[in-house]
Amino acid sequence: GLIGRSWAMLFASAGFRVKLFDIEPRQVTDALVSLRKEMKMLELSGYLKGQLGAEEQLSLISGCSDLREAVEGALHVQECVPENLELKRKLFAQLDKIADDHVVLSSSSSCLLPSKLFAGLAHVKQCLVAHPVNPPYYVPLVELVPHPETAPATVDRTYALMRRVGQSPVRLLREVDGFALNRLQYAVIAEAWRLVEEGVVSPGDLDLVMSDGLGLRYAFIGPLETMHLNAEGMLSYCDRYSEGMKRVLKTFGPVPEFSGATAEKVHQAMCVKVPDDAEHLAARRAWRDGCLMRLAQLKRQLPQ
Repeated sequence: GLIGRSWAMLFASAGFRVKLFDIEPRQVTDALVSLRKEMKMLELSGYLKGQLGAEEQLSLISGCSDLREAVEGALHVQECVPENLELKRKLFAQLDKIADDHVVLSSSSSCLLPSKLFAGLAHVKQCLVAHPVNPPYYVPLVELVPHPETAPATVDRTYALMRRVGQSPVRLLREVDGFALNRLQYAVIAEAWRLVEEGVVSPGDLDLVMSDGLGLRYAFIGPLETMHLNAEGMLSYCDRYSEGMKRVLKTFGPVPEFSGATAEKVHQAMCVKVPDDAEHLAARRAWRDGCLMRLAQLKRQLPQ
């Protein structure tokens, strides 16, 4: 799928040899065709990552029909199967039987806890979650989430690898449901939903609050640095604004159901802007990805 193809492109951009495996051979064949098309397009537009050209990077990526052959000699395995706990556990049990004592076994899971994913594996010290943000080729963040028994060296190696392929890894010191990114994302989504549901703001204007307000700021600095800069440092901010923040936070409502009349209202508003047929959605995603590419390029050019 998209996540697996994106990982392949990222690893190849840094000069690593990549093997793609899927239980459905057609998936691998289709992925190789898709990768060629996308990487050629990126090269033409000037957004291909790495020092190698598209053909050189493509030559590093191959398909494989046997799992043992796919992981033989690998230094890192990145699992990208659908977000289903039993399916992922089954795959990692297979990998556990054929992995050596050096390869890192990593999952792309967005919210499944490592303690459940890797429970009972002989190579658990070599296991962790490396959760990318969709689409990974354009959004560099990767959350590294260890199992309680993951060796520190496994996290260190994966951190170094992610940096080498141009990503921005962050280390979670312990596992938590939703990790960091989705906990923040769900908090925003929940309050956005409540504001629309309670008739405070329209769906379209709600999205503008983020895209033309908070989102512009947060594209360059996070919420904690924002606090630090919006006063004479963090302690000054807390002293000035903590009472107001606590007052507002106490008015937040319960977890929304994300269904019923509000879901229909939001759906209709979104479809006015982007109809929900495959063609319009694909075009809008392509526009989004182009914006993300240009933003990422801008951020690389700016001093930190």
